[in-house]
Amino acid sequence: MGTYLVAGGSRGIGREIVGMLGQPGNRVEVWSRSADGLEPNEAVHHVPCDFTDPAPLPEPPGSIQGAVYCPGTVNLKSFRALTIDDFRRDWEVNVLGAVRFLKACQPKLIGADGYPASVVLFSTVAVGQGMPMHSSVAAAKGAVEGLVRSLAAEWAPKVRVNAIAPALVDTPLVERMLSSPEKREAMAARYPLKRAGTAHDAAALARFLLSPDSGWITGQVLGLDGGMSTVRA
Repeated sequence: MGTYLVAGGSRGIGREIVGMLGQPGNRVEVWSRSADGLEPNEAVHHVPCDFTDPAPLPEPPGSIQGAVYCPGTVNLKSFRALTIDDFRRDWEVNVLGAVRFLKACQPKLIGADGYPASVVLFSTVAVGQGMPMHSSVAAAKGAVEGLVRSLAAEWAPKVRVNAIAPALVDTPLVERMLSSPEKREAMAARYPLKRAGTAHDAAALARFLLSPDSGWITGQVLGLDGGMSTVRA
């Protein structure tokens, strides 16, 4: 049982994480621009927040056992088509948003029951795989991976810091890529496990990284990609 802060927890993967954590005995605070489909209750509380707004962020709860930063971008264009503003926005959301979030969280990250607090960020399989049309988001998420390893070293042993590097996960952010049965079939064929990922897949891994069951894991970037990055079927 504990208190968790989830940035971007009202849609997609973030909302699935909130659903898994929002059990009796826990408190989950969600920071996002709007509540969207989120259903606040006794365990789940929503606080309006925009991580690209330079205004100060809200005050976190008194102590936090786990923090997750979910906001991200899927800006897939050729390098020729990408503008400097595209790179700037991807950096602002993925990197500086995470930095602002973690700076707000750090004083309140306190372990419980002998276990350190836990932070989870999100990268992408494209950082390690080198995929066309991914230069902007891969550059930003590569910085996130560097941030994870640096903070894991700096904050140990009181706070664990890890990241999840998904391939395509079926969320509203990528709905245009899975907008027909034909597109879904073609996308599934790219993976050894023959399907795209789901929000549940990502949230279940995040829940594990937040839990004491992963208490000896820090500074890691865990692939969540149906085998794409390591298996040749």
